Amino acid sequence: MKAGDPGAVGRPLPRSVITYIIRRLFSALALLFAMSLITFFIFFVFPRLGGQTTESLAEQYVGKTQSPQAIAGVIHRFGFDQSVWVLYGRFIKGIFFGYDYDIGTQMAHCWAPCLGYSYKTNELVSHSIGQWFPVTFSLAIGSSILWLGFGIAAGIASALKKGTIVDRVGMITALVGVSLPVYLVGPLLMLAFVFNWHVFPDPGYVPFFRSPVDWLTHLLLPWISVAFGLAALYARLTRVGMLDTMNEDFIRTARAKGLHERTVIFKHALRAALTPIVTIFGMDLGFALGGVALAEQVFNLPGIGRQAVDAVSQSDLPVLLGITVVATAFIVLANLVVDLLYSVVDPRVRAS
Repeated sequence: MKAGDPGAVGRPLPRSVITYIIRRLFSALALLFAMSLITFFIFFVFPRLGGQTTESLAEQYVGKTQSPQAIAGVIHRFGFDQSVWVLYGRFIKGIFFGYDYDIGTQMAHCWAPCLGYSYKTNELVSHSIGQWFPVTFSLAIGSSILWLGFGIAAGIASALKKGTIVDRVGMITALVGVSLPVYLVGPLLMLAFVFNWHVFPDPGYVPFFRSPVDWLTHLLLPWISVAFGLAALYARLTRVGMLDTMNEDFIRTARAKGLHERTVIFKHALRAALTPIVTIFGMDLGFALGGVALAEQVFNLPGIGRQAVDAVSQSDLPVLLGITVVATAFIVLANLVVDLLYSVVDPRVRAS
């Protein structure tokens, strides 16, 4: 199909493409089911294998007054006296159909997708994650745009100016960026731009629809902190990919045909060099959506990653399980999108 074909619009997708998409969808669903099962077993079976009893597990949620009646009530509400398969079936039922939880004085209905109930915070896990997710989503999307844009631009510039001062400065900056973690870059940026020069306000989260400008200014430093190291990695990957691609026969053929150098670089060389970039970007974005814990801790952002750290310190199993499942879902979804984009960048993948 040619780009100028008037019949291209509205023409159905080839059967090979549809088969490829369906196969990847089923693989993603199977992987998500397997990961939910493994995660559930880690949280509800491994503690028993480590020597904890039903009573010792319940004592973590009773509080200061650990009477036999209170412990028995927690065992009943959590279902510690039931088999792990019954608990897992309840968890899956909640995801698809919702569930009713006994919170002592009344029943709390959790609409699907339900990820459990936290007796530590007395809140539905899905409701809590819904409150935390906009923070993590804003942090992940903003930083990913920065690391992808600046990383690819720096890699292209270094590859085209190989051996020059531009190449050396770019690669030295990339080496520094890879070596500096978020918990070092973040405080340095705050010290310089917030406390000394007063360029930006204190990092935090302002909802986008309340004030887009405040949303941007409060998240810019966290974006830069997360993107700094990843942009350096993308710059090095892009540079290596561009240098390898520029020596291929099809690049020499394109130049021999008299194509403009910009067309050769961006339409032919860059597209071939983007294949590994697409793969790693999907994984990085999936991990970021699952919770950028270090950045959220450094900048005091109430996102999924920070709440996961708090849940670990409080031994809040329902919250930990819900966050793990959500993070896994994003990583699986990112892999699915990568597979589909990979087939667009390199059509040979559909035939494999």
